[in-house]
Amino acid sequence: MLTIIHGADFHLDAPFAALPPEKARERRGEQRELLDRLVDLAEARRADLVLLSGDLLDGGETYQETVQALARCLGALPCPVFLAPGNHDYYDARSVYAGAVWPDNVHIFTTVAVESVELPGLNCVVHGAAFTTPQADRSPLLGFAAPRDGKTHLMVLHGDVESRSRYGPISLEDIAGSGLTYLALGHVHACSGLQRAGDTYWAYPGCPEGRGFDETGDKGVLAVTVDDGGAVSAELVPLARRRYEILTVDVTGAESPAAALAAALPAAPVGDCCRIVLTGERDEPPDAAALAALAEPCYYSVSLRDHTRPRRDLWARSGEDSLTGLFLRTLKGQQPEGLELAAQFGLAALENGEDPCP
Repeated sequence: MLTIIHGADFHLDAPFAALPPEKARERRGEQRELLDRLVDLAEARRADLVLLSGDLLDGGETYQETVQALARCLGALPCPVFLAPGNHDYYDARSVYAGAVWPDNVHIFTTVAVESVELPGLNCVVHGAAFTTPQADRSPLLGFAAPRDGKTHLMVLHGDVESRSRYGPISLEDIAGSGLTYLALGHVHACSGLQRAGDTYWAYPGCPEGRGFDETGDKGVLAVTVDDGGAVSAELVPLARRRYEILTVDVTGAESPAAALAAALPAAPVGDCCRIVLTGERDEPPDAAALAALAEPCYYSVSLRDHTRPRRDLWARSGEDSLTGLFLRTLKGQQPEGLELAAQFGLAALENGEDPCP
């Protein structure tokens, strides 16, 4: 059985432009700590291989301390490491990958043509290719077929499955025809879970730590096993120190927006990055600064968006000589239980408005 750690899209040295400069620097430092947690995981799982599917670096300004941390941690991994540069950290003569000295256990793919490395002790062949420019129109799997030689054939790539993008578009037909046991992909920042096309398993692990509110929830790497019969299983192992979360707070009927928010906040600080979205009806516009200050002790960073609307008099149009007026007059004569909610939904339908928040 093979045990593989599959990671991608670390985006080390990302700018974290939405945060204040001091916190942005702190977050870049915390990103580097992901590498140590990757080493710990590989040791705990007794990994046979680590496959890194591109965009380890964000591609803007790369700090020397990050390159040193990356080389140190990859060298500390207790197994061979295969790295396929992506569109953000593509390989060329001026890239970090060409200019630094890498440990002996690290193999970096450097060409758009698929390269193959045989590992006789594992009865395994690892294939891979690199981005050598920021974009790639051609499928890196085009024309590739692994030999049927009884070995486990793996591939590490950065690419975009079922897309017409310019970032290594890969079709499911390409995957199914590849003859691979497992295709380790990078580029998509959400974990895909284990997928299958033909006899080939494939997956995106997603990014190991979110950088914004389009990357919410648990983030990590995949622990993949390939049994002696070629069956594959995969488990997402969270590595992120902080998560990005969106907290929706309905202020309808609350004593105040502050009371509604206080009831929704965690009992103890969680250290995550939180976007609070206020919804529902209110009497007065919320005090955004005061609400953010109320939430700040619970989170590493807080932003607030006000999607509330003014409270309306549900019965204001009941005197109209119209279908809406008739509806409201009829409704007011019914039993009181659920009356306001019925009026809200009825007015939304009659006025072609959005469904109200119950």
